[in-house]
Amino acid sequence: MGLRFEEIDWRETPIGAISLRRRRDPVLDVDVFEVKLDDEYLMSSLFTVAEEKLARLGLAAVSGSELDVVVGGLGLGYTARAALEDSRVRSLLVVEGLGEVIEWHERGLLPLARDLTGDPRNRFAHGDFFALAESDEGFDAGRRFHAILLDIDHSPQHVLDTGHADFYTPDGLRRMAAHLHPGGVFALWSDDPPHDAFTRTLAEVFDEVTPHVVTFDNHYTGGTSANTVYVATTP
Repeated sequence: MGLRFEEIDWRETPIGAISLRRRRDPVLDVDVFEVKLDDEYLMSSLFTVAEEKLARLGLAAVSGSELDVVVGGLGLGYTARAALEDSRVRSLLVVEGLGEVIEWHERGLLPLARDLTGDPRNRFAHGDFFALAESDEGFDAGRRFHAILLDIDHSPQHVLDTGHADFYTPDGLRRMAAHLHPGGVFALWSDDPPHDAFTRTLAEVFDEVTPHVVTFDNHYTGGTSANTVYVATTP
């Protein structure tokens, strides 16, 4: 049995104090890893279904093999690992804005760290996903990708940094989509229900847009909770 509570790491960052914690859930009798930014919870290893679905739904919409994929936001690594479980993935570039989060994985502090660091297809990149998406060079020296999977903000309407807001406009999405191959896929995780206005915004840029509601058990509420995964395909 693990400790009841442990703060594994705590750092000051440009966007606030970030901490990695491990606690023992007495109901499920499992260790739970959590990341907080100041007083706000960013992620928990208890609820990873939608993060994994982000990769699976996004890649399911991509045809062909030998896929090059970008994941925006490393977090606890569940989206990245789910992407690597697809045998068609040739390369995975995980863009993370906080070097501390990459370091947690490189130091083996997280349950999925070995799965990611031990896979030769995977590479971590410390950088601002949104700035790279807007740039001409993109995520990797002008290289195009078959899928871009994004899980950074809580939702397009609830961003972690006000500077991210422009990304969720038609112009911002067009600049990002320029780094996809024709027929490439952009998939986005959101903590909110499907948002009609944002679905219409995606439809201005992409050929096909589908918001998927992903449900999962929530033992805290005694019922189910839901997230949204938007999947959008370029012409």
